[in-house]
Amino acid sequence: MQCTYTKLNKKRCKAQAMAGEEYCFFHKPGSGDSQKRQEAQSRGGQTKLVRIQNPLSPIDLKEVNDVVLLLEDTINRVRSGELDVKIGNCIGVLSGQLIKAIEVSSIANRVEIIERAILERRTTIS
Repeated sequence: MQCTYTKLNKKRCKAQAMAGEEYCFFHKPGSGDSQKRQEAQSRGGQTKLVRIQNPLSPIDLKEVNDVVLLLEDTINRVRSGELDVKIGNCIGVLSGQLIKAIEVSSIANRVEIIERAILERRTTIS
């Protein structure tokens, strides 16, 4: 839900209201913690960077099955609290893109093989 605050220029605030509230963090009436608002404003809406404490070794991700194993491991680590949810989400999104790239590459290779076979047939028939 959008914040219901109306600015001096008569335009409505475009921020999302806080959960269960009519107003966003900055426009909630009676919100006396100006220091928290100032800190949030200085961050410009940026969230805290999450870093992996014990970096994992790189793994080869050449086939869809490799990505499936990575996702299985990531899911288990997120569920156990060993891996931050944000990092798990990032791995999930990147894995989806990687699977698409692997599939496109596979299709391109198949098309190339088919085109070569057609070309060879044409040259042998002529």
